[in-house]
Amino acid sequence: MIFGGLEKFTLIDYPGKTACILYTIGCNFRCPYCHNPELVDETVETRINEEEVMDFLKTRVGLLDGVVITGGEPTMHNDLISFIKKIKELGFLVKLDSNGTNPSVLKKAISEGVVDYIAMDIKSPLSKYSQTVSRPVDIEKIRQSIDLLLSSPIDYEFRTTLIKSLVSESDVLEIGEEIRGAKKYYLQKFVSTKILNPQFKNKITYSEEELTSFQKGLQNYVKYCGIR
Repeated sequence: MIFGGLEKFTLIDYPGKTACILYTIGCNFRCPYCHNPELVDETVETRINEEEVMDFLKTRVGLLDGVVITGGEPTMHNDLISFIKKIKELGFLVKLDSNGTNPSVLKKAISEGVVDYIAMDIKSPLSKYSQTVSRPVDIEKIRQSIDLLLSSPIDYEFRTTLIKSLVSESDVLEIGEEIRGAKKYYLQKFVSTKILNPQFKNKITYSEEELTSFQKGLQNYVKYCGIR
């Protein structure tokens, strides 16, 4: 695999673990608020090959708990599973971030025991997906990925980045219904720094008070709801 970035240390991207982050190149969504635009449109200048990554990871055995693989959308890459197996052979935990468009890949990763944690982005209620991500979406595949995680033996979370013009209060509760029974669901504040569509820099995120209100309402749907 070829990666578009390597963050050598993080304490926040893998809950409760020390980790590094690998960024895959390319995505099948075009979310206007995406904070990794150079990965999505594949203009990223940094290119790190698999051998370089493995050489780095070998120096971190016993020092880091895990590896976070994010993007872009990692499940677009046919060699993802075989690469993760090499990471697991070094003894690392693996957290995979995904938009849920490839449930077969998630299912294979879980069934083969190569992932320990999956974080799935829920962009909006299923009825609004194509509008939110600016691409046609096979909603059934998103639904399959949700159901897969809800019944999964591994740890997982769902998460939604909230922008008022894209996700309303009623939308948040609709998402809660769609992921009812989930272990963990995080509401993420929109930070308008480096994003795919510059016009979204002035879009409004929700206040702390509004997010807290959403959080309370979602307690009726999920086991834990957090704010980031």
